[in-house]
Amino acid sequence: MSLIPSFFGSRRSNILDPFSLEIWDPFKDFPFSSEPQFAKETSALVNTRVDWKETPEAHVFKADLPGLNKEEVKVEVEDDRVLQISGERKVEKEEKKDTWHRVERSSGKFLRRFRLPENAKMDEIKASMENGVLTVTVPKVEVKKPDVKSIEISS
Repeated sequence: MSLIPSFFGSRRSNILDPFSLEIWDPFKDFPFSSEPQFAKETSALVNTRVDWKETPEAHVFKADLPGLNKEEVKVEVEDDRVLQISGERKVEKEEKKDTWHRVERSSGKFLRRFRLPENAKMDEIKASMENGVLTVTVPKVEVKKPDVKSIEISS
């Protein structure tokens, strides 16, 4: 409930109210917005969060994919060193007798791509999924330190 009085009509439709639960859609009147599938796919794509960290041994990617199992997710590597994580979150079937009060979970296809650095071992990439978190581990090529030989200085 907003503590700010509404001067622009109903509180539910007031986009200027900072406490309103309504979200302004700048594309509401564009032709493609009438296709709900487009909006759902965009929502899923945007909401796929991925962390990428580099350790001394590997590059580690972690993607939050709640509600998905490993059969619904694909991890691929293209020839030009691009790691691709993709999949699809299916829309829940609606029953005519159900009354929906709010739908916030996204559905649709998602795709994330990352160009891997030169030190990635492309043939040793591993992926695992646990509790809705996909972990992709890309081992790094071991950098050989140059041999340093001490030379004794004569007097």
